[in-house]
Amino acid sequence: MNINTGAVLVLSGPSGAGKSTLLNEVINDIGECYFSISTTTRSIREGESDGVHYHFVSEKEFKQDIEEDMFLEYAHVHGNYYGTSIKPVKNALKAGKLVIFDIDVQGNAVVTNRLGDITTSVFISPPTLSELKHRLEARKTDSKEVIERRVQMAKKEIQRICEYDFLIVNDSLEIAANVLRDIAKAARLKIPGNEINEFTYNWEDID
Repeated sequence: MNINTGAVLVLSGPSGAGKSTLLNEVINDIGECYFSISTTTRSIREGESDGVHYHFVSEKEFKQDIEEDMFLEYAHVHGNYYGTSIKPVKNALKAGKLVIFDIDVQGNAVVTNRLGDITTSVFISPPTLSELKHRLEARKTDSKEVIERRVQMAKKEIQRICEYDFLIVNDSLEIAANVLRDIAKAARLKIPGNEINEFTYNWEDID
């Protein structure tokens, strides 16, 4: 990994795919990293803490930050705003850390466009739509209407898997975690385009 620029690992997938569970399985095995905490206007859930799971703000505050161009990316999903603040991400990259994003398909497109060749993207999915619905219902945190919206959104998200570098089918937690560990380690080895160009330029050292 380039110690000056760091690297970026994007995790996406439908709500209920198990992204947080997978990340918790591997976080102690992938070296120094910074988990980008999203800012959101949705209500805080039982067991969540502000500044740990999300930065919870009002819609007015969020829109003010949009006007001040404070987000690397943001999106309006399931009736709420979600976004990624720029400053802590830049600081982590300068420190040579692996910056991990848990963002939707819209956010992945923006991050890949802005951070480009230091980005590795992973789409995480349960094996089937019916399994996804089962997991959402088992959480017992959302109403039937919200679950149905998440299912419909998942149908759209799955069509954009081709935009990602890797797909992890989260059927077996152990197997999926092993794959994610390998991908995270590989992400650290990605070399930015400017460094490749510099290497190529200096490689012909014979006068």
